[in-house]
Amino acid sequence: MNKIEYDLSIIIISWKMKNFLRICLESIFKFTEGLSFEIILVDNFSEDGTIEMIENNFPQVHLIKNSQNKGVAPARNQGLKVAKGKYILILDADVELIENSILSLYQFIEDHPNCGMVGAKLVDAEKKLQYSCKRFPSLISLIYRRLENFTFVKKSKSLNYHLMKDWDHNSIREVDYLIGACQFFRKEIVEKVGLYDDKIFYGPEDIDYCIRIRKEGWEVYYYPYTQIIHHEQRITKKNLFSKITFRHFIGIIYIYAKYNGRIKV
Repeated sequence: MNKIEYDLSIIIISWKMKNFLRICLESIFKFTEGLSFEIILVDNFSEDGTIEMIENNFPQVHLIKNSQNKGVAPARNQGLKVAKGKYILILDADVELIENSILSLYQFIEDHPNCGMVGAKLVDAEKKLQYSCKRFPSLISLIYRRLENFTFVKKSKSLNYHLMKDWDHNSIREVDYLIGACQFFRKEIVEKVGLYDDKIFYGPEDIDYCIRIRKEGWEVYYYPYTQIIHHEQRITKKNLFSKITFRHFIGIIYIYAKYNGRIKV
């Protein structure tokens, strides 16, 4: 393991999100105080000017340049392998801080020794709640997540149970899993649990990691007393027949096979 040099390592993956990424990085440097931190950016061959933007405007960012799109889990693992923080924060490139959320998450996990991972409340640009913590899904609920534009799907009991729509999301709560847009966890988790499963190119790597954390006896918490804007792209919903959507479905099939069709702890 790398020597601890910071309170926190923030790991961000970028793929063709230059403008969102700039907003994300500017907000981190604007609002994050009271912690020493490094930012590790893994660019998955964006080819949209991201590299030049980082090198010209954020030279303090540790930049890892991939020559191809390696996917989510493999790229996150590249960041984890060089991280030097006591804690890890996985952030999506399309998030935006509006307050010192990172310090709030840091203080919560410091005060709760059984907490292995914690995530903030995520909202959209209009401050509308996003369902960022969820119950472990059934296969049908995972499929429905890609089809939410259909009215009959939105009203599905299976999907709404998975999204925890029966709860107002206004209190601290232990949850099954947190989406990968905001996952704050202990560096020692990596020592005990290992890296993300790099067989998952894109999709349920966040579910898998939370399963493994919980199997080791740690708790996963949703912390709603700080909000982060998530300019969620949902690329698999926008184009159901794209290559990335296909690889997402492959990831779903893989995780069900990995856990013998029963995703739970």
